[in-house]
Amino acid sequence: MRRRFLYTPDERRRRDETAWTIVQGVLAPVQFIVFLASLALVLRYLFTGGGETVATASIVVKTFVLYTIMITGAIWERRVFGRYLFAPAFFWEDAVSMLVIALHTAYLAALFGDAMDVRSRMLLALTAYATYLLNATQFMMKLRAARLEAARWSSDPSSALGAHS
Repeated sequence: MRRRFLYTPDERRRRDETAWTIVQGVLAPVQFIVFLASLALVLRYLFTGGGETVATASIVVKTFVLYTIMITGAIWERRVFGRYLFAPAFFWEDAVSMLVIALHTAYLAALFGDAMDVRSRMLLALTAYATYLLNATQFMMKLRAARLEAARWSSDPSSALGAHS
């Protein structure tokens, strides 16, 4: 069954009422800033060979920020949609998020297990970062769709009655 809207009226109300929406709204740009800083440090290491320690620390920080936003995002999804992951409106975003988490976790396993050389770990981090960018793009597109949907609902409130089709 295909959804006509991202949110039913009840889901929209729950989204607007939960503090977890604000938490996500704060953590998302924080995560992006941490990502940009870490990306610069990783690229610096790859191009110059310098700054290994700070680049490594930045990847660890980025990973823990990611874990934080993923856990709070699952709580948000539970509050809004009644399930922690894979609500129909966010299925593909959650699927790619699992890949993002897996790659970041693989980096930590390689780092703490001393399973790869530094350059290989940095390249793994870049792979994780590329999937993160894809995922962030998905969420930005979803945010835009939600804003367009809100504009449609405000111009024609009766359209919300057919939220599922």
